[in-house]
Amino acid sequence: MTEEIIIAGFGGQGVLSMGKIMAYSAVMQDMEVSWMPSYGPEMRGGTANVTVILSDESISSPIVRHFDTAIILNQQSLDKFESSIKPGGVLIYDTNGITRHPERKDITVYRVNATDAAVKMNNVKIFNMIVLGGFIKVKPIIKLENVIRGLKKSLPERNHSLIPLNEKALIRGEEIITEVQRAE
Repeated sequence: MTEEIIIAGFGGQGVLSMGKIMAYSAVMQDMEVSWMPSYGPEMRGGTANVTVILSDESISSPIVRHFDTAIILNQQSLDKFESSIKPGGVLIYDTNGITRHPERKDITVYRVNATDAAVKMNNVKIFNMIVLGGFIKVKPIIKLENVIRGLKKSLPERNHSLIPLNEKALIRGEEIITEVQRAE
């Protein structure tokens, strides 16, 4: 099993962190992992994406052009990466700021209204964990308990008090992800 994933959005949305936590979680499951970030010079507001490869065998290259799953967090990323999803693949997206919804019919599309859920949970910083929870539900490659372990590994110790809130966000993402379209 090899899963090639692109996570893309604006800087400040937790794109790179989500990929890093996903990678740490897979390592906790003794999987082979590649994590390759790409971002502009801006700290917040610029585009950012990360390619994550999770596999039960050696990964020959971190360079991927076509993805099994795309997690899309803004319109610019949807425009750029929708065509890069393999036929039969999965697109997960947050609707906030999306003006043109996915158009391909040969992929399965899921919507997770993570922005709205994060606002309702009174902490917009957990947005990315809500999205990650949706991914875990749709693609149960990594286990929730290993994501929690991955959080402990990637968050500075001074922020470990936020882990219970992040766990609630992951569970909320599992609850609210909705299938919009099944691949034809």
